[in-house]
Parts: sequence; C-alpha cells; structure tokens
Amino acid sequence: MAGAKNHDYHILPPDIWPIAGAASAVTFTTGMVLFMHDLPGHWLVLGLGIAGLIATFFSWFSNIVKEAQAGDHTPVVQLHLRYGMILFIASEVMFFVGWFWAWFNFALFPSEIAEVIGGQFPPKAIEAVMDPFALPLLNTLILLCSGTTVTWAHHSLIHGDRDGLKKGLWLTILLGLLFTSIQAYEYIHAPFPFGENTYGSAFYMATGFHGFHVIVGTIMLIVCLRRAYLGHFTPKQHFGFEAAAWYWHFVDVVWLFLFVVVYVWGGWGAQYH
Repeated sequence: MAGAKNHDYHILPPDIWPIAGAASAVTFTTGMVLFMHDLPGHWLVLGLGIAGLIATFFSWFSNIVKEAQAGDHTPVVQLHLRYGMILFIASEVMFFVGWFWAWFNFALFPSEIAEVIGGQFPPKAIEAVMDPFALPLLNTLILLCSGTTVTWAHHSLIHGDRDGLKKGLWLTILLGLLFTSIQAYEYIHAPFPFGENTYGSAFYMATGFHGFHVIVGTIMLIVCLRRAYLGHFTPKQHFGFEAAAWYWHFVDVVWLFLFVVVYVWGGWGAQYH
C-alpha cells in the first residue's frame, strides 16, 4: 500500500456526522416551528436539535483538523475547501441582502404602508434613533482595527512569525469581544423596542444578525488561536485560519454597509438618542 496516496485528492472514509448533522438541522428547524407556535414539547425538540448540531460541529470539524495535520489536505483538497468557503460566504451575503432589501423598501416607499408608519421613515412612533457618531462609530473603528490585526496575523503566519500570529489573533479576538459588549450595551439603552414598527424590526434583525456573525467569527478565531498554540498551520498550509480571516473580513464589510445605510442614512433627520 505504499502508493496508496500517490494522488492529488483525499477520499474520506464513511462517517456518520454528515447524516447526524442533517438530522439535527431538521430537528432544530422543527423545534423552532413548534416554538413559534407555542406547541407542546417545543423545548425538548429544540434542545435535541441544538445538542445534535453542537456535537456535529465539534466532531466533524475535529476530523477535518486531524486530516489537515495528517497531510490529507492536498492542493486539490485545499482548492475545493476554498470553493466551499467562498460559496458559504456568498450565501451569507445573500442573507444580508434580504435585510438590506427590507430596510430600503421601508425607507424609500413609506407611503405604501402609511397606515402603519405614518407615511414617513423612521416612523412617527420613533421618538429618537441611535446617534451614528457615538457608539456605532466607535464600533466601526473597532472592527476596522480588527481587520488590520487579523491581516497582521495572516502575514506573520505566511512569513513564519508564529509570535506575530498569536499576538494578531489575541488582539483580533479582544476587539471582537469589545465590539459585542458595546453592541449589547447599545441594545440595552436603545430608545426603541423590537417589533413595534418596521424601523425597530428591520434595525434589530439586520444589526442583531450581524452581531451573531461577529460572535461566530470570534469563536472561529479562538479555535485558530488554540491551534496556533498547538503548533498547527504552516506558511503553505493554513486554510483553517485563512477561512476564519475571510469570514472576519466579510463581517467587517457588512458592518460598514450597516453603519452607512442603517445608522447614518436610515436615521437621517430624526432626533438622536
């Protein structure tokens, strides 16, 4: 079997986790539907779905890391992993397109729902909106800085500077946690609630899902930091880190659009909180 690996691809052995992940996703979705309709047993179904998804994430990703360390991620495998990550980020882009579409629809055509929002946007019920040049601007600067630090970490890795890799990741993670903390503070002191009108619903859905993506990106970077301390990643093979960096830059770009469209343009002319 000496020549068993004389090819540029890697054949995965049979694994239960793709099936378990699909079953967990269906269970989670079913639990969410039951929860939204307040039907009996929704917490049990939802909990089983979440537990299954978490178990799948840990086990499946652990297998991928082991394959990478075993040298199974050949150039062809790495190429297709990149294709997969690109398609995943593209699907996330379209996810946010939906929220931006809703925001522009409410803002540009308020007369179509005049009986709900009074023919104006922000609606008459909104007495004050977030001041975009206070905490939102601070969070913008924080995310821009985090994009710089994760790029520093990437370049350090490419040039074999593992100390710079660790420092860059530490700074990026801390900036991500700071962003999340500031956004939580902003939500707590927001002058308008979720769900009472189109402005509040669209605002919290767009910014809230972005905040969720920041949390996911932070977790990805924490895993990369742990792997960096374990001696993983080489200048030529580090797709796990590269994927996390791509995701983080995607989160940065989405926030810039949110800041301009939702905070600055969306609240233009309204009273600031």
